[in-house]
Amino acid sequence: MALFRLSISLPDQPGSLGALASAIGFAGGNIQELTVTKSEDGKGYDDLTVAIPGSDPTDLLNILGSIGGVEVIAINPVK
Repeated sequence: MALFRLSISLPDQPGSLGALASAIGFAGGNIQELTVTKSEDGKGYDDLTVAIPGSDPTDLLNILGSIGGVEVIAINPVK
């Protein structure tokens, strides 16, 4: 499993974080750490550390991109 640190924004409404977590699980990933950094203008901003199978986060990014309102601001491997 490879670890990645993601900065994301998502709609600040009930169920958004749950949908994000479910999508990560669907991609075979596991959330290792989650920090809610701020909420403004109807969006929540979170930092996550996610373990995924293999070393290529493309599938994870594609799945997250398919969730309405979710934006991956940055993704970096954790060493």
